[in-house]
Amino acid sequence: MKRSIKSPRTMQCLAETYLAERRSLGFDLVISGQVLMNFANFADAAKHRGPITERLVLAWAHSTPSERAITWARRIEVIRPFAKYLKQYDPNTIVPRRDLCGRAHRRLAPHIYTEQELDELLTASAAMLPAGSIRPLTYEALFGLIAATGLRISEAINLSRTDVNLVDGTLIVRATKFHKSRVIPLHPTVTLALKRYAARRSLAVATEPCDSFFVDLNGKKLHSRTVHWTFGQLREQLGWIARGDHALPRIHDLRHTFVCRRILTWYQEGVNVDHHMIALSTYLGHVKPSDTYWYLTAVPDLMEIVSQKFARFAEGVRHE
Repeated sequence: MKRSIKSPRTMQCLAETYLAERRSLGFDLVISGQVLMNFANFADAAKHRGPITERLVLAWAHSTPSERAITWARRIEVIRPFAKYLKQYDPNTIVPRRDLCGRAHRRLAPHIYTEQELDELLTASAAMLPAGSIRPLTYEALFGLIAATGLRISEAINLSRTDVNLVDGTLIVRATKFHKSRVIPLHPTVTLALKRYAARRSLAVATEPCDSFFVDLNGKKLHSRTVHWTFGQLREQLGWIARGDHALPRIHDLRHTFVCRRILTWYQEGVNVDHHMIALSTYLGHVKPSDTYWYLTAVPDLMEIVSQKFARFAEGVRHE
């Protein structure tokens, strides 16, 4: 027998009930949960009562400042399982079509940073206020590490002091996106930069001990939201314009830049890229090598090299 969802039947109440049940089953639903609550608040603010309708979903999908169809489509994707859940209790609920706003998934070309942009980012980070505090040192070291190793932002800010081995020049990245741990060897220049940061980490005024390697002004662990906000401030200050498919350059594009530069260097050096891709995939924490090979199609410079290599291969075949 199906349970009924009792009043109050605000969309916020329904969304909270749904998220609580899903999370009790082990689903995190961090980002999708935030998006769903945004929908619920939108529906309640519009005085919507009754089942979900296609008109309501479309109005909410288009309420985002973004004018990109893929953003609207991804919003639809979040609503679909929620609507299916509600349809159990109210058959009049409309489950929006998967293609209502087009495709929700496609690989978006990243912003590949130039050497000048990377230098600008680190210089601007080092000049942040308060001068002489740990804050500018933290962000200079954090963004520098991500650019030099391709770490995900979550992996970098979750590093503990014991995860950073400055004697061997390695990092231990624990229980990452796919619940796997891995060891990351560091270039000597990166190890040196981290040693300098570790030596000055005591500048943070901490009210209690913190095991995180990267700390904020108060000596506490960095929060992802704060890091993204700080990066946004630096990005605006530097006046960057996105060259990829995303609206603005992102922190994650530092990871993309690392990978693309590595592959591009291998091609320029004439090494067998296929032999190195498995190692690179492991280094990055990818589950499938195909996730790493995608970078070949993401950057015009890489795609041009691949096309030239294939053209030479095809020429050779025709002349045999």
